[in-house]
Amino acid sequence: MARARRHTGTSAHRMTTPGRRFLLAIGGIVILTIGGTLGYMAIEHMSALDALYMTVITISTVGYEEVKHLDTAGRIFTMGLIVVGVGTAFYLFAAITQFVVEGQFREMVGRVAMKRKIEQLEGHIVICGFGRMGRVVAEEITRAGGQVVVIERDPVREPDLVVQNLLYVIGSALEDRVLQDAGVHRARAIVAVTASDADNVYITLSARAMNPKILIHARGESEAGLQRLRMAGADQAISAYQWGGLRLAASIMRPSVVDFLELSFPGRGAEVDLEEIHVAEGSALVGQAISVVEQSSSRLRIVALKRGSDPSTLIPDPATRIEAGDFLVAIGDRDTLRRLV
Repeated sequence: MARARRHTGTSAHRMTTPGRRFLLAIGGIVILTIGGTLGYMAIEHMSALDALYMTVITISTVGYEEVKHLDTAGRIFTMGLIVVGVGTAFYLFAAITQFVVEGQFREMVGRVAMKRKIEQLEGHIVICGFGRMGRVVAEEITRAGGQVVVIERDPVREPDLVVQNLLYVIGSALEDRVLQDAGVHRARAIVAVTASDADNVYITLSARAMNPKILIHARGESEAGLQRLRMAGADQAISAYQWGGLRLAASIMRPSVVDFLELSFPGRGAEVDLEEIHVAEGSALVGQAISVVEQSSSRLRIVALKRGSDPSTLIPDPATRIEAGDFLVAIGDRDTLRRLV
């Protein structure tokens, strides 16, 4: 019984949604119009056109002149049609109003709430373009726990952004207003992955002007495009085709190396993982030698050290002592890396 009751409640709730109320009201008006037309034809012996005319002016309460003088049966039928028809018409108008106003209100409230969330972000990553490459970038960043705001000019892609629960701005990243709405001046990085080299160059210039400290990663389709992106101030310019070709060639010539890279890809490896560790002030790692940190676990190795503006050091000296502000790149099993972080 409880199950049946829950099912009935769910069905009733579905029938009261604005869209279903609108369809129900339309169906009622159609049925009343057909029924009224047939009623006048049967009771008053009117033609189909005259009967339809009488039905429409009765339901709409317009009050135009009647086609003919009605007898007692016709008047009773007309009164019943007015009572039922006017009620159904008001129901239709109410359903239309609710359908339009509630939908617009929900959309407006949703956009205001999203704008407030974006305004509260700091140190997030802005992704310009939600094509195939942009989707992958957004997925990987959110998988790693990063905060993302997507700028997409095509409103057709908005449902995909909603499904993936991403913060977004619908508009062109070529407009300063849109970049500001995405919080570029508070972001730590921006990724320009539109399909146009010219657009990516323009986005790079605009982002650099709005936030001189922001890290800019951009996609280039040609060698000339990559050069222009670097000249415009991109910290990293990448060609998806070039990287894809290099990966395919490496998988043919050095399959074991590629297998290892697949295994150790951050967040993807089944056992082995790579992790970047920022050593903050007060961290227990400060002052320790790299060899001591590695000896804390048999499945941990520090493969790179980045200190200040110095170039990254691959396979640093085990005697090197870790300082606050260092960035360490460590390889090991995921549990060990998680404890280290």
